[in-house]
Amino acid sequence: MDKIKRILAVVDPSVELQQSLSRAAEIARNTGAKITAFLSIYDFSYEMTTMLSGDEREAMRRAVIADKQQWLQSLSAQHEDISFDTKVVWHNRPFEAIIREVLEHEYDLVIKGTHQHHALKSVIFTPTDWHLIRKCPTPLLLVKDHKWLVGGAILAAVNASSDDEEHQALSHRIIKDAQFISKIAQGDLHLVNAYPATPVNIAIEIPEFNPSQYNETVKEHHLNSTRELGKQFDIAEHHQHVEEGLPEDVLPRLAKKLDSELVVIGTVGRTGFSAALVGNTAEHVIDSLDCDVLALKPDGYRSPLED
Repeated sequence: MDKIKRILAVVDPSVELQQSLSRAAEIARNTGAKITAFLSIYDFSYEMTTMLSGDEREAMRRAVIADKQQWLQSLSAQHEDISFDTKVVWHNRPFEAIIREVLEHEYDLVIKGTHQHHALKSVIFTPTDWHLIRKCPTPLLLVKDHKWLVGGAILAAVNASSDDEEHQALSHRIIKDAQFISKIAQGDLHLVNAYPATPVNIAIEIPEFNPSQYNETVKEHHLNSTRELGKQFDIAEHHQHVEEGLPEDVLPRLAKKLDSELVVIGTVGRTGFSAALVGNTAEHVIDSLDCDVLALKPDGYRSPLED
């Protein structure tokens, strides 16, 4: 993502503040991108109105869509310096409507607001969010109700030591996109790599095993890999963080410590049984974060909706 020309901002009819429109406008001011405010609506009661003919039900749907179209236009008008297109579709699966729109019109970025549990001060991801995280082929930005602060921390979560070519390519993609967003947001980019702790069972089963030495070796390997990766992308060492632990523990802890504006993370996006094995870590990480999240797929990824 070295440019953003078209943004799809997903509107949520259940909330008053539309974070997606605010963030889309914020990005458009810095990139000149065109924005489409998008709403997927569906009311099952209209389909069950058996006393009306098919034409009459269709007329009712058109009336509802026209009303929501006017509402979208009034929301968009609140951002006086930005021009929005608006689109309302009738669909009973919002995530599918969003992905269909993306596939048909080749957007560069999808932005969707998240629900915040104010009592717990945490983010709650909806089923639609999770479907998009798993299946949306375009970079997906899930946002909270806040402005990006100048100089705020933007974290690029990578697996620096992986030998898998797909994971290496995804790490490079994460850093490049994080650098791009950092310029737009005038933020400070940080590189984050988590490495596993010493397996307890090995230390128990093999008496001669030296856990301290093993841990130092693993740490050194990840440090060197991260330093090399950071050097490739000109990221200063004091902005490189290599910490022991599971990614779903390390990333939220570091994001909170740095008061991060955004975390950029890769999702493999596979479906079926492999998704439960491969995508599980990414989803645990995302579910633990309390800041904006930019979720990326590997290059060449095909959404299951394309099949």
